Parts: sequence; structure tokens; C-alpha cells
Amino acid sequence: MSTLHRPQWFCSLHTNRGGAAPISFSSNVRLPPPHLRPKQQLLVETTTPKDYEELVCHRHKNCLEEVRRVFHETKDQLDTMLMIDFLQRLGIDYRFSEEIKSKIDSLCNNHFSIIDDGIHNFVKVTLLFRLLRQARHPISSNIFSIFLDGKGNFSTSLGKEIDGMVNLYEASYLNTGEEILYRANTFASEHLKSSMACLESDDARFIQQTLDYPYHMSLQRYKARQYLDHHHQDKGMRRIIQELARMDFILIQSLHKQELQEMTSWWRNTGLSQDLRFARDQSLKWYVWSMTSLPDPKFSQHRLALTKVIAVVYLIDDIFDLKGSLDELRLFTDAINKWEVSAIDLLPCYMRICYDALYKTTNEIAEMIFEEHGWNPINILKKSWIELSNAFMREAMWFARGHVPPADDYLRNGVISCGVPLVLTHLNFLLGGGAMDSAESYPNLISSPATILRLWDDLGSAKDEKQEGFDGSYLECFMKENPQCSVESAREHVMQMICKAWEELNKESFSSSSFSQDFVTACLNTARMVKLMYSYNEEHKLPMLEEYVTLLLFKAPNLKA
Repeated sequence: MSTLHRPQWFCSLHTNRGGAAPISFSSNVRLPPPHLRPKQQLLVETTTPKDYEELVCHRHKNCLEEVRRVFHETKDQLDTMLMIDFLQRLGIDYRFSEEIKSKIDSLCNNHFSIIDDGIHNFVKVTLLFRLLRQARHPISSNIFSIFLDGKGNFSTSLGKEIDGMVNLYEASYLNTGEEILYRANTFASEHLKSSMACLESDDARFIQQTLDYPYHMSLQRYKARQYLDHHHQDKGMRRIIQELARMDFILIQSLHKQELQEMTSWWRNTGLSQDLRFARDQSLKWYVWSMTSLPDPKFSQHRLALTKVIAVVYLIDDIFDLKGSLDELRLFTDAINKWEVSAIDLLPCYMRICYDALYKTTNEIAEMIFEEHGWNPINILKKSWIELSNAFMREAMWFARGHVPPADDYLRNGVISCGVPLVLTHLNFLLGGGAMDSAESYPNLISSPATILRLWDDLGSAKDEKQEGFDGSYLECFMKENPQCSVESAREHVMQMICKAWEELNKESFSSSSFSQDFVTACLNTARMVKLMYSYNEEHKLPMLEEYVTLLLFKAPNLKA
């Protein structure tokens, strides 16, 4: 049997998905059963022992200093790249942001010398491309042309380099519409699949997980958390880095639990769940969106503010889908367009309650942005709510009349009605970003995740188990325009559109735009979260999402004594 030949810092992130306890997406957070909670979970229980928390913080600080020292002393280019990759894959690269930026800048300044020698170092060139591109450094995919044969195909001799083949496969997902990366994906996936029969079982499992869950398309902390549950035998610096990641997860998990409790209390204190019983009561699910978009612990207040925005989006969506008559919805939409307190006078009681929550929440966030960044975006924020309500109203009129709109019209409206542009607009301002125009000129960084969510949701594997209203489907619109098209062909067309949206998102994410890296990461994570949030199984449940929530919020990683 063959094995993968790994350099010093190579990290194979096996992501086996074990059984996960069911998670309730209601305001009452439900912990997994006790057998899934390790002894070290004490820190994240409601009554956290102060001495244990101090012990973890002390060990974390010492471990952080040791890893930082080793990282600083690492001079070899390949070892440097592999260590950066390791830190990123374990979700602790934010702790070394300045050091990583310095080393990435150095690699960029010397990348021509690395490429010149690349034909003899497949591993180094393929990893260099991914690290530089995802760090928004300009690097052309044409660097892979050195690995092509006389016919323009990737050389079959590269198939022996399993590590490099993994890197090539991962790099192919950073595609912005480049033909050579399409070919790289096909070539690498074929060779990795054929190599599995000759590998040791652990290595074959790693290859399969890489093929199923490429790094760029996956949530970093989710893959890292899975990895830490399955790797306890490493030695030396790899073990120290893994222990640092485990302690980091425990500390951040404690913070997230506190934020979730605060969010749940806010929702309960608003009285909305009691007054509007028809609406979804899912504070955990709302918070998970914010936790995923903004993983850095420094954004605690921003996560809470964003979760409130998401809660109101869900609430208004339920009014349009489940409760309001067409006449009532017209009044509600008109009130939001006027954006005046007096506009609620003509509304039914339940709409007044929702309008009040919308008005207060939006003004609260505008004040927060003003205090932190020195300007008040209230006019743009209210405009985003007006666009959302108008999009909801347009859909309500379509469906009330039994009208199936042209697919392009449906998608153009659906990109707004999914709520992503509104949420990301709020997030952009919370992070200190500048003004953006109306939905028709949203940058791809915002419109692409919205397109991905709308299309993935419309694939219709299942509906939210607590949402009974009918709200249309791109598939239905497309198939009415193309009656000769089978359901399978229509779904394939939608998947191609999702791939195209990812390419547009990549193009904007890797460019030197004015958007901050934190906002870029948030937009990417929003797109990555879609598959977890909408992948229902035959029982109308979300097993991937349940495991994700369990690992990141409720099940702490084991620490060595």
C-alpha cells in the first residue's frame, strides 16, 4: 500500500462526519446529550468555573507564544507555506494575521523565482497559487502552463505527486472563469480518485474528504473542528499547534454561548414570539448565520446586531408568506416605504408590532454605526428595507394571481427577496464600509451570495419544516419557459448557474477592491453556509447543520492533560 509523502508541515484535514445530536432551532437552546459532552466542556456550561477558564487562558497564551516563535523562525519557503496552510485550516490564522501577511507579501515578491523552479516542485507552485490568490494578491493561473505537455494537457507524470495533486485540486476552486483551472479540476479529481485504491486507508479517506469538501467551498472552522476530533497522535510542533486550536475553540465557544444567550434574551424580551405566534421562533438559527459570517471573536457586538437584522427579515418574510392578506400586505409595504412612525395607524395590530420592531432595530443599528464610524447610514438602511418589502410584495402579487413570471424576472426579484443584500449591506456598514447604491448596482460580492442562496433554496429538496406558505421557485419559472426541458436538465442548469455565481464571487473576492478582508470573508462564508442551511434530507431535517451547530457551539474539543 502507498502513503502520501508529506513535508514537515503538511496537514491532512480528514473531515469524517460522525453522528450528531439533534439541535432545536427554537429560542430554547437544547444541549446535546451528556455522552456527547467531554469532561473538558466545563468552560462552556452556563456556570463556567473561573479557575478552569483561567487555566485554559494561561495555557493558550503560552502555546500562542511558542507557535508565534516557531513561525517567526521558519525561513524555508515550502515550510512557511505549509505552516500558513496549517494555521488557516485549523481556524487560528487570525491570531497570526500580521505575521502571515508579512510572509505572504514576501512570497509574492519572490514568486517568480519559485515559479521558475516550479517544474521541479509541483507541490510548492500549486500551494503558492492558492495562498496568494486567496490573500488577494494578483497571480495568474497561467503559472500552471509549465505543467502542460505538448498537447496542452496536464502531464500524466504529475499523477505520482499526490500532495501536489491535492493542492492543484484545491487551487482549481479559486476559479474566476479560467479555462486552465477547469482542466486542472478535471485532471486532479480523476487522478485523485484513481489513486485511492493504492493508498493507506487514512490517506484514502483524506482524499475522499478533499474531493467532497474542497477547502475554498467549505466553512473553515467547521472543517477544523472536525479535524481536531480525529487527530490526537501528532507530535512535536504539529501537536502544539493542534492544542492551541483546541483551546482557541473552547474560548471562542464560550463567547458564542454568551452571545447566543444574549440574543435569546433579546428576542424573548421583545415579546414578538408571544405576540406573533405564527412566525418562526428560531433565534439559534438566526445567530448561526451571524456566527458563521463573522468568525473573528472581536466582532461580538456586530454579530448581535446582525442577528437582530436577520430576525426581522425572517419575521417580515413570515408576514408575507403565512399571515397577511393581499390588502394588508399593500398597507404594510406602503408603511415601510413611507418610513414614518405615523404610518402604522392604518395597519392591523400584528403588523404594527412588526413595524415597530423594524423601525427600532434599524435606528439602533444606525446609531451604533454612527458611534463607531462617525456617520449615520439610516437613509441607505431604510432604503434596503424598502427594496426588500417591495420585492416581497411583488412576489405576493404574482402568486395571488397565479402568475408565473419569466425566470429572469423571478431571479432578479428573488435575489433581493432572499434578504442577503439587505443583511450584507448592514454588515458592510457595521464593519466601517462605505455607501452602496440600489440593488441594481450591488457588487458581485453581495449579489453572488444572494444568487447562490436563492437558487440553492429553489432547488427545492425540502421546505423549512415550520414554513407552510408557498413562495415560488426558479425551477418552476424556467421549466414553464422551456417545456421540453426535463426536471433533471433544469436542475443541472441551476447548478451551472450556481457555479457561475461562485466564479463571479471569486472574481470580486480576489480583486483589490475597496472592501475590507473581513467583509470579503463574510460574503464568502455566507455563500459557504448556504449548502449547510438548505441541505434537507428525506426526513426534512438538516443533519449537516445540526452537526455544525453541535461542534461549534455545544461540544468542546478534548484537551490533553
